[in-house]
Amino acid sequence: MPKFGLLRDLLIQEGIVSLDQIYQPGAPPQSWIEEVHTPDYVRAYCTGTLDAKAQRRIGLPWSPNLVKRTCTAVGGTILTAKLAMSHGIACNTAGGTHHAFPAYGSGFCIFNDLAIAARILLTQQHVNRILIFDLDVHQGDGTAWIFQAEPRVFTFSMHCDVNFPRQKQTSDLDVPLAEGLEDAAYLHKVHTYLPDLLSQVKPDLVLYDAGADIHVRDRLGKLALSNTGLYERDRTVLATCVAAGYPVACVIGGGYDDNMIDLVYRHSLLHRAAAEVYRQYRL
Repeated sequence: MPKFGLLRDLLIQEGIVSLDQIYQPGAPPQSWIEEVHTPDYVRAYCTGTLDAKAQRRIGLPWSPNLVKRTCTAVGGTILTAKLAMSHGIACNTAGGTHHAFPAYGSGFCIFNDLAIAARILLTQQHVNRILIFDLDVHQGDGTAWIFQAEPRVFTFSMHCDVNFPRQKQTSDLDVPLAEGLEDAAYLHKVHTYLPDLLSQVKPDLVLYDAGADIHVRDRLGKLALSNTGLYERDRTVLATCVAAGYPVACVIGGGYDDNMIDLVYRHSLLHRAAAEVYRQYRL
């Protein structure tokens, strides 16, 4: 839980972002969350009346502070998406809760911020077509299920095949990876899939889940990328989207390590790559 604030502090301390580049989101209206999630589930979670079994499935103990953080993170992804439409690139310092389904949460995910942001941008007619490019080590099962019958949202998930969730859903395109995959083979797949997806989908916006849990030292990952591989992945995704004229909104996704300093640094690689691409293309 502390990693989100520590990430923001690191980005400022190292001059990766300036204070005038930081936007503070608020919680979205509950009706926006209910564009994706059932009113009963939203109400039960926000009021602390969710039953014990449902809370265990989420994996996080309920608290008023967690409700505030969860809703603020959703607001952050919506704001990130809108900023990306204006600036070409924008990054949340949280988000990527892709295991949340309409009526329940799962795998540390309570509300699906990617799905909510996509639905709100479509409803408000900011976009007509969205690509969700999910490179978290775990399949974006909730997102895939939510948009299974939505032709305006293309869901892509490249994930470790033998990892959570045990029961996978069907994305528009799934790329399962073998356990232990390293930098070169992983990056080759990113280079292989992304340009063709952009040409095929022609999205008005790319929502990019940049999970750091593909790292070799991530305790829930099962892949074997280095810090260099992580950075190159994010730089490649952002540069490819921007060079082709597609705005990209980023969330940090998963990352799990008892060494908080190392974990926060891994998450910061997304923002370092974004800063480089932003300067390179003079956005």
